Amino acid sequence: MLTQEQNERLTRVGPGTPMGDLLRRYWYPVATDQQLGENPVRSVRLLGENLTLFRDRQGQLGLVQQRCAHRSVDLKHGIPTEEGLRCPYHGWMYDANGQCLEQPAEDPAHNFAARVQIAAYDVQELGGLIWAYIGPQPAPLLPRWDIFVADNVFRQVGTTTVPCNWLQCQENSLDPVHTEWLHSYWTRYQQLAAGQTVNVRGESAPHERISFDLFEHGIIKRRILKGLDEDHDLWKVGHPILFPNILQVGSPQKLTMQFRVPVDDENTLHVSIYIFRAADGAVVPRQDPVPYYYNPLIGEDGRFITNVTFNQDYMAWVTQGRVARRELEKLGESDKGIIMFRKMLNEQMEIVQDGGDPMNVFRSDLDDALRLPVEPSRGFVNGAPTRYVPQEAGPSVAHADIERVLATYV
Repeated sequence: MLTQEQNERLTRVGPGTPMGDLLRRYWYPVATDQQLGENPVRSVRLLGENLTLFRDRQGQLGLVQQRCAHRSVDLKHGIPTEEGLRCPYHGWMYDANGQCLEQPAEDPAHNFAARVQIAAYDVQELGGLIWAYIGPQPAPLLPRWDIFVADNVFRQVGTTTVPCNWLQCQENSLDPVHTEWLHSYWTRYQQLAAGQTVNVRGESAPHERISFDLFEHGIIKRRILKGLDEDHDLWKVGHPILFPNILQVGSPQKLTMQFRVPVDDENTLHVSIYIFRAADGAVVPRQDPVPYYYNPLIGEDGRFITNVTFNQDYMAWVTQGRVARRELEKLGESDKGIIMFRKMLNEQMEIVQDGGDPMNVFRSDLDDALRLPVEPSRGFVNGAPTRYVPQEAGPSVAHADIERVLATYV
C-alpha cells in the first residue's frame, strides 16, 4: 500500500513534478502518418502541455506551442505553408523551429518578426507514427525498436483515448494473473449471460507460477500455466515490459508494441502498433501511409465495449478512477511485478534528479534495430500463428486485408 503522497509522486506528470521530469526524457507517439495526411495540423496534449503538430507543404514536420505569440489564437486552426504554419487570425507565420518568419501587417523595416519566437520541440517520423520529445536538450535518439524497422511486414496502428492516469495502464502489464480472469472467465460469463456460444480465445488455463526478471530495458515477465512447464516459451523466454511505458507481446509472426502515452494526470493515449510477418515467399505491398484505426471505448448503448480483449483491459483501467487511489489497495503475492515496477520508477526518478539519464534513454549506437525477446509460441488455446498472406489483388491488398488480419489477432 502506498501513501497518498507516494501515489501523487508516481502519477502526477505535469512540468516540475518528479514523474513529469522523468517522463520528459522519452519520445512519445502522438499521431499517425495517416492522421496527418487527413489533416496536416493537429492539436496535441502531452504530459499536461498543449501543443500544435503540423506538416508544412514541403513535408517537414513541426511541433510548436499551442498559441500564437501575437494574440494567443490556437494554432490548431493554422494554415500550412511552404515554410511553416500561418496563424489564421493575422497571418503571422512560424517555421518548425518556432521562429516567426512573416507578420503581414507590420513594417518589414522594423524587423519585428526576427524578434518573435515561440516554443518548438523535437518531432520525428518512424514506423507509421509521429514522435514527439518535449524534454531537456540535447534530445536523446529515437529508439529504433525492431517492430518499427522490420522489413516485409504488414504494419498497422490502433489508437484509443483512455480517461485515466497512464500508470493504471502500464501496471496492467505487470499483472499476468488478470488474463485468466478478465480475458477468460469474465468473457465466458458475458457470453453465457447473452445466450451466446462460449468462444474464449486467449490464455484460459490457471497460472501456477509467475516471475519477473530485470533486464537492460526493463522487466521480463514469465508465467507457467497449468499443463505447461519451465521448458515452455512463456517461462523460458517470457515477454518484455520496456521502461517506462511500453509492453511488447506476441510471437515472431504477429507482434504488438503498446505505448501508454501520458496526456495529462487523468488521460492516456493508448497506441498499439502491430506487425504481421509475410508468409514464406510473400511480399507485403508498400503501405503509404501505414493504416490506423481508432478503437472506441463505449458503444451506442452507453456501455463499455468488452467483446474485444483490449477493451476489457480498458474497462479495468478506467473503472479504477481517473487516478487510482493506491492508498486503499491491498496488494498480494501475485502483485510482486507491480511492486517491482513502482520501485523501478522511484529509482529512475532519483537518477534524473541527480542529473543522470534514466533507463532506455539512448545517446549512441542506434544504427541497428533494438531487438527484444519474443516468445516463439504463446500457449494460447487457439495457438496457431497467423501470418500475413496476400490475396490476389492489386496494390490495395494491404488495406483490403485489414479486417481479416484484425479478426485473427488476439
